[in-house]
Amino acid sequence: MSEEWRRLDPRTLLAGAAVLCGVAGGAALPAVAGLAGGRPLWQAVAWVLAGAAALVLAGTAADWVRLRRTRYRVGPERVDLHTGLLLLKRRSLARERIRSVDLTANPLQRVLGLVKVRIGTGEHTGGESTLALDLVTRAEGERLRRELLARAAHLEDTGDDSTLATLDPRWIRYAPVSFVAPALGGAAAGAVMQVSDWFGAQGKVIDWIGDRFQGVSVTWMILDLLLLATAAGAVGALGLWVEMWWNYRLEREPGGTLRLRRGLFTARSVTLEERRLRGIELVEPLGARLFGAARVDAVATGLAQDDDKHGDLKNLLPAVPREHAERVAAQVLGEPVPPTAAPLAAHPRAARTRRLRWALWSVLGPAALVAVLGALLTPVLVYVAAGGVLVLTPVAVLFALDAYRGLGHGVSGAYLLTRSGTVRRTTVALQRSGVIGWTVKRSYFQRRAGVLTVTATTAAGEGAYDVLDAGESQGLLFAAEAVPGLLTPFLEPVHTPEARLTDG
Repeated sequence: MSEEWRRLDPRTLLAGAAVLCGVAGGAALPAVAGLAGGRPLWQAVAWVLAGAAALVLAGTAADWVRLRRTRYRVGPERVDLHTGLLLLKRRSLARERIRSVDLTANPLQRVLGLVKVRIGTGEHTGGESTLALDLVTRAEGERLRRELLARAAHLEDTGDDSTLATLDPRWIRYAPVSFVAPALGGAAAGAVMQVSDWFGAQGKVIDWIGDRFQGVSVTWMILDLLLLATAAGAVGALGLWVEMWWNYRLEREPGGTLRLRRGLFTARSVTLEERRLRGIELVEPLGARLFGAARVDAVATGLAQDDDKHGDLKNLLPAVPREHAERVAAQVLGEPVPPTAAPLAAHPRAARTRRLRWALWSVLGPAALVAVLGALLTPVLVYVAAGGVLVLTPVAVLFALDAYRGLGHGVSGAYLLTRSGTVRRTTVALQRSGVIGWTVKRSYFQRRAGVLTVTATTAAGEGAYDVLDAGESQGLLFAAEAVPGLLTPFLEPVHTPEARLTDG
């Protein structure tokens, strides 16, 4: 294997210059509007053009220096990266520690045939566990991916390569019911007000909106505006879903690796060694759950969420019908039936009482504060507090009951299961062999209610997974059964009638 030093692709300069031109163009219009107030328009334009040219030239020069001072090589034992001008950096990763080689390319980089290569060791130590090559050719990126992950193929070449899931355009129907839609709607409304403020037209925009709703009560006007913002957010959520998940493909490659490819404009390629997989997480956000959908996340070692915006590395499948999600989860785990389909033991009624109390306090507490302010300031706030209690109390109670129905735990073959949540319900199937310890927590109020929280500690995923508010004997016996021998010496078996099955 050659150990020659290689450099980044020279077309990196074109990509950087194009991005700087876009930044300069986006800032030019408000800058011209701001400068034109005290000087002629042509002078303001000239100043802005000069500043934009200086920005592009300075940025391109910095990229040229980085290009000239960056080199890398792949040896039989290590991958080395040297970079820096005044502050020289020498980074090196042992090849035996490399666990992932991920490729990313935005639309401009795809046009230029370039990709960003991110080589990771799977350790949660920040940037020290990752090498990033920004940018190389697409062919070079694929060569690096194959070469650096070939070790696993030599160790275990089963030849079992297959496609686990491909894009079904019908899945897009779950995009508008995600939490992204209202967030995008609010962001769109805020952007309109911000841009109008830049040009000193915010008052005109507000007056124009008021003219459209003449003769309409304030309540209906607010509801109509919320509906418009929600519609705009739904459209944005559809567009974001298409960008993220178009060309989606999840496949098992020879050598025991999973490869996920997706993205319309920004292409992403994520590779995960199956031996790092410790289970899966079936995630059901409230909107998707109402329509019978769920997504699948990986519970694996080394999927650190660092500052490189790779927090979505664990997403294996978007929101799809739950039956399909469980089927894909079983294929990913190599199981004949999905572990998440097993029946779970429900938690004692004390857990329901605790959630009802939390729900009532979350409504009555703020309402009491508003009522006190109303007594001191204006009676209007008293009516607001009363209306809030009448409207929000039934909603809070429904959420509390749903959260209780969602609680459950159990053992299914080689996996322990735990489920919780209502706004974001998650069912975790964690390999019993991946549990390295148990933590038992009991607050003062839990002791009074006769419940406890048992936490399974693992080196994968979130690092710890809770069985919330289980019965005292119930939770401890579950931990002893899930990982025999770890907790058994500390237990005294006691019969409990609290355990029963739940269908969620």
